[in-house]
Amino acid sequence: MTEQQQGPHRSGFVTFVGRPNAGKSTLMNALVGEKIAITSSKPQTTRHASRGVVHRDDAQLVIVDTPGMHKPRTLLGKRLNAVVQTTLGEVDVICLCVPADEPLGPGDRYIDQQLEGFPRARKVAVVTKTDAASRERVAAQLLAVTELREWDAVVPLSSVAGTQLDVLVDALVDLLPEGPPLYEAETTTEEPLDVRIAELVREAALEGVRDELPHSIMVTIDDIVRREDRDLTDVYANLWVERDSQKGIIIGHKGSRLRQVGADARAEIERIVGTQVHLDLRVKVAKEWQGDPKQLGRFGF
Repeated sequence: MTEQQQGPHRSGFVTFVGRPNAGKSTLMNALVGEKIAITSSKPQTTRHASRGVVHRDDAQLVIVDTPGMHKPRTLLGKRLNAVVQTTLGEVDVICLCVPADEPLGPGDRYIDQQLEGFPRARKVAVVTKTDAASRERVAAQLLAVTELREWDAVVPLSSVAGTQLDVLVDALVDLLPEGPPLYEAETTTEEPLDVRIAELVREAALEGVRDELPHSIMVTIDDIVRREDRDLTDVYANLWVERDSQKGIIIGHKGSRLRQVGADARAEIERIVGTQVHLDLRVKVAKEWQGDPKQLGRFGF
């Protein structure tokens, strides 16, 4: 980060909004410097508001990652949109993320219009994925974005290449109210361990599955047990789908797909628990859970 000048300490909450796959979770992880939110090319990967904390000597930035705003087709979709609306009403700064490599569309304009309902929050436009677009394309996107409204700041950046991240943090800190740190210096997230592990399993399960399947995948954790006799943690997880046919897709031929999911998830889980991991992964069916209020409640929505 850039060298900070001495002045009053600032702290507050920032959220990134945008249509699905605009790079919101990747951006949060890049700013925090640690994987807090899972990422995937599949739409609506993010399902709850997770928090990541950026620490500076003069400021503390709490980033609230939210689901992508979209037209809901299920009860789950409606509840995810409600999470977004609640978050927007509580933060100090709202950043609209727009990818540089795709033209502005009706989805972006719809979300921009929604921001009118939150007059208290400062508004920042972030043009993401500049590494995936030409200079001309980035310039055209910046022009299109500035025509949407009067922004408090407009920042083009690449989370993957790490360019302009410090510029965004400087701009956000300037918009935060004065206040003391909200979290201890070593805190990067308040996500419970079981939630982080469940999300890592879901992230691994999302890779390479058919387009209709991602929304149907849910993961719950039964238990996490650290062995006393060796450097090993046992994780007992359930991977839920909505139909028996989907169960077959997840398991794969002779269990090959499920083994790959387990291997991919285990590597990520070991990074955050600091030991080797034995992952016991069971695939189960919860019939049409996305539209069932009782099932949604059991899954925490």
